[in-house]
Amino acid sequence: MTGRQFHETLYDAWCQQFRVDEVLYEVKTGHQQLVIFRNGLFGRVMALDGIIQTTEADEFIYHEMLTHVPLLAHGAARRVLIVGGGDGGILREVCRHPSVEHVTMVEIDRAVVDMAKEYFPNHSAGAFDDPRLDLVIDDGAAFVATTERKFDVIISDSTDPIGPGEVLFTKDFYAACHDCLNPGGVMVAQNGVAFMQPDEVSTTARRMAPVFADHHFYQVAVPTYVGGVMTLAWASDNPALRQQPVELIAERYARSGIETRYYNPGMHVGAFNLPQYILDNLAA
Repeated sequence: MTGRQFHETLYDAWCQQFRVDEVLYEVKTGHQQLVIFRNGLFGRVMALDGIIQTTEADEFIYHEMLTHVPLLAHGAARRVLIVGGGDGGILREVCRHPSVEHVTMVEIDRAVVDMAKEYFPNHSAGAFDDPRLDLVIDDGAAFVATTERKFDVIISDSTDPIGPGEVLFTKDFYAACHDCLNPGGVMVAQNGVAFMQPDEVSTTARRMAPVFADHHFYQVAVPTYVGGVMTLAWASDNPALRQQPVELIAERYARSGIETRYYNPGMHVGAFNLPQYILDNLAA
């Protein structure tokens, strides 16, 4: 942060800049540097180690697509695991599904959860008080490697593969998630902006390939995560789950009673159609 400007440090050759209208909170936690500030366009903004994580204005886009695509593709998810997601946005969207009976959320840094509750209350919208939630403060990779619990859907809402988030992009982590899934389960994960971070896509694909019978990516456009479309990794042992007709997804969506601001059945099905530069990267 320089004066009244926040310069993101994710890329060496290029950055985005936010005007800082007010610094609301800044602390060095046991794991990372956390800062929360207010911006006239995006509202409250959270950054970890110099990288923007979430904003009030556009968080719904990312959280809806990372949640509703796997849950409605599965169609009968009862038990969900969230790895990361300390701001509560994924938890909020998962808890909107009445069919979900239990949610385990594993977040490495309690400070992120506490600060999100105070400064981003609309992200979780009370979901941290949902009786279906079991909040575990632990390393996500260690949790999936040792737990005996089984899940229908696993959502990895991690930071980029730098610092504490790095272990959540390894073959060992994907293999442990595979072992935690019930038959027919789905795992999805944040996977960066593919134009700016092409190696993340190819590396994830290479590491998932020996573990899951079906792995792919779907896309979402989030203003905060600039540089092109963001890729979300998809993995399952059932290839049919990502090839379902829009009519079936629409039926499940209507039955859920959920109202969304970005997600809809057409976006769900269309999101798996990737730009050619991503397909070429995967083929190479």
